Amino acid sequence: MQTITRIGMDTAKNVFQLHGVDENEGVVLRRQFRRREMIAFFEKLPPALVAIEACGSSHHWARMLQSFGHEVRLLPPQYVKAYVKRGKNDAADAEALCEAVTRPSMRFVPVKSREQQAACMLMTVRERLVSVKSQLSNAIRSYAAEFGIVGPAGRQNVNALIERILDDETLPDLARDLFRFQAKEYAAVEARLEEIEDKLMVWHRADDLSRRIATIPGVGPIGSTMLSMKAPPAESFRSGRQFAAWLGLTPKDHSTGGRVRLGGITKAGDPSIRSTLIVGATALLRHIRKGRTKASPWLEALLIRKPPKLVAVALANKFARIAWRLMMSGGVYNRPPAMVAV
Repeated sequence: MQTITRIGMDTAKNVFQLHGVDENEGVVLRRQFRRREMIAFFEKLPPALVAIEACGSSHHWARMLQSFGHEVRLLPPQYVKAYVKRGKNDAADAEALCEAVTRPSMRFVPVKSREQQAACMLMTVRERLVSVKSQLSNAIRSYAAEFGIVGPAGRQNVNALIERILDDETLPDLARDLFRFQAKEYAAVEARLEEIEDKLMVWHRADDLSRRIATIPGVGPIGSTMLSMKAPPAESFRSGRQFAAWLGLTPKDHSTGGRVRLGGITKAGDPSIRSTLIVGATALLRHIRKGRTKASPWLEALLIRKPPKLVAVALANKFARIAWRLMMSGGVYNRPPAMVAV
């Protein structure tokens, strides 16, 4: 077999498709491997460039192949799709990966360490528990409304509503048993969520970057932890605007023929980071409307001209650009006098 210089690897649970070329771009490898066969193949193979589509298990394979001496690059799936010639199968995907990795303008996903993946797992476990808690509270409210028991909105009022339901002796015995069952489940989820958030705060306090980003008003420990855990290195972006564009906080561009047409935000990048920044911006605007915080002249003018939701997205965009600057400079955010709490 001729020397393989570049390989495109389409991953799966047990079957892996490889497409390799030599220094003359001739195809010298097109084969399927089982899991153990693939590991043994790369252990014996001389160092080569390996392209893998970024996915849940790609970071594990990237670390393993790097330990064998290979150079590994992870490619976003949406950037590889353009190089699939026709049809959709593993061989075509591996060939597209092998070609896409050579493009000068191609963007790559940094390989995460095991510690980084564990930190991201902490955040996703919290998101799942928050989702379960919301589902349970909505179910309890809807069931209670069927019996004419209605409580004030807000997650802080759910426990009070549960107490009212359990104290209502007019409810049928079966309904009270089911409400009691859901109340125990809700309390268990709350306890688990509190435990996970304690671990998250420990991680936040131990991470210097997360603490510095949290000094931005409206970001908070959750948003700063997400940016520290999930965002690529700041050096990957030329400017704060490019970082905001990676998060999907910049408008879509539909310009043609010299006519500029800008639409809604692209919603690219990590949706959890983007939504957290927008929620934080919305909370800051609520404090401004209640008079707890004074807005900057830029924000006051924007609130006069634009609807509140659009202002929240613009403010989240500003958060992202400030966070990028803090990542690059190593400093903390200095609040202007206009942003100091009243």
